[in-house]
Amino acid sequence: MSRNSIAFWVAAVIFLAVALMMTQLVRNEYPFFAGYVILQFVVLTVAWTILGGYAGYVNFGTNAFFGAGVYTAVFLAQAYEAPLGVQIAVAAVVGSLLGLGVGLMTLRMRGIFFSIATIALAIIVETTVTNWRFVGGAAGIQLQRPPVTAPFDSYVKMLFFVQALLVVVSVAITRGIQNSWIGRGLHALRDDELAAECTGVPTLRLKLVACMISGALIAAGGAPAAMYLQYADPGSAFNLTTSVSVLAMALIGGTSHWIGPVIGAILLGTTQQLLSVTISSEINVLVLGIMLVLFVVAAPNGIIGLVRRSKSHAGEGA
Repeated sequence: MSRNSIAFWVAAVIFLAVALMMTQLVRNEYPFFAGYVILQFVVLTVAWTILGGYAGYVNFGTNAFFGAGVYTAVFLAQAYEAPLGVQIAVAAVVGSLLGLGVGLMTLRMRGIFFSIATIALAIIVETTVTNWRFVGGAAGIQLQRPPVTAPFDSYVKMLFFVQALLVVVSVAITRGIQNSWIGRGLHALRDDELAAECTGVPTLRLKLVACMISGALIAAGGAPAAMYLQYADPGSAFNLTTSVSVLAMALIGGTSHWIGPVIGAILLGTTQQLLSVTISSEINVLVLGIMLVLFVVAAPNGIIGLVRRSKSHAGEGA
């Protein structure tokens, strides 16, 4: 194992230890309500980057995979009273199958055509759920949380720690892909797909793999949201704002490295939570749009690009 890998796993263990310690020491539940949302965005943004960043296939259908994860959890809770771990695992499988389906149907689509297809997917899945009465249909459904398990004294704290675990899993997978032959193939695909095919890169297979892994992680990240809110309805589960937020977080952080989406999600997620408390939740979309425009114009490679540029200038100055 390389030195960077050891450092990553040490940081991951420390992160989980701090998250667990917080659940035992902090009595106010609001930090866990807000922290859950921020960690959820980290999972979604990192997962989005596998397809949208590494492969360069911009996915506007994040809300489709997220909503599929939410309603998979709702179905399992209503039909079988399945525990949260089972809900997340099955949601990941559903997300990967949905990703496989998207990949198979859009293998030959590129650029804007692929992005439009993902928007259509979100509409199809949302319409299906809206007409599915068992999970509440258009009116939505109220959910009863099961008893909390030790060592947590509230369900929200447990969900916060579960989402912290999902952050570690999603970042570890995304980091592993970046440093593997899959990541190198996806980068080649993004730079010039035709040239990559000519040099023997299995572009079609890589796109399928990226769609499946990205879809699985997004759906898994969305599964706990049903119990977090104790309510689910198609309008919120398949909200297009989720897709826009994830896209903005990834671009602002930078998609060339796995740490970029993490930074972008923490920065924007925290900003949104602070604005919701101090001003109003409606201002979030405005701030999101302004920041996205500023970064696209002034720093198209995101925060990671700015850091690399500053290091390059510092090296030239020395």
